[in-house]
Amino acid sequence: MITIKEYVDRMFRNIPENEQTNGIKQEIIENLQEKVMDLMDGGKAEEDAINKAIVDFGDFDEILSELSSQSSVETKVKRLATAEEKYRKTTNAFLFSLCGSAIIIALMVFINMYYSPQTIWFVYPVFAVIWWPLALFFSWIGRRAGRQK
Repeated sequence: MITIKEYVDRMFRNIPENEQTNGIKQEIIENLQEKVMDLMDGGKAEEDAINKAIVDFGDFDEILSELSSQSSVETKVKRLATAEEKYRKTTNAFLFSLCGSAIIIALMVFINMYYSPQTIWFVYPVFAVIWWPLALFFSWIGRRAGRQK
């Protein structure tokens, strides 16, 4: 009954494959094959039985629309999970940059106060170091705004 399988595969060509889709395809093929066998037992020729079973089965539109909407929901869930993961990574990077900058600034202050307390020079490298967490802060704010949408 290759014709039935080809027909069902053609109907499902625009639906992404997953376990649920494959299960539904297999169930439809089995139901159509049973219908063809019943019609052949009733005296119909194989080709006529296949055509009648396909016509009697009706339209795939309801099944296809349900599977399409379900796959689009799965895609949205995956997209949200990816966005959530990116937000978490950005948050961790921002916190790491804050801690790292604080350590570097503290080291600069210590070196300045220990070796040359009469001249305050630690302020100049602090301006350079502060750009690291500042850049990640704006990235974090952007991810947070995208997450709230």
